[in-house]
Amino acid sequence: MKPFAELDIVQLQQAHPECGLPAGAPGTVVLVHRQGEAYEVEFVCPDGITQAVLTLPAAEVAAPVAHAVRQAA
Repeated sequence: MKPFAELDIVQLQQAHPECGLPAGAPGTVVLVHRQGEAYEVEFVCPDGITQAVLTLPAAEVAAPVAHAVRQAA
């Protein structure tokens, strides 16, 4: 798999309850370590406040799953 780049959106693969983050939480890569072996990822609350910044191994992040957008009738 191609490594993520800085500012890519990723999805958390496992929960981090100590930070209030469920599995699947979206975050932004802010730093790439060792050509993608690990990532510094920022998680932001809906109000724009940073909830957590975690250093995560590559196995703990994935590309976000696209969800179908339901349109109003």
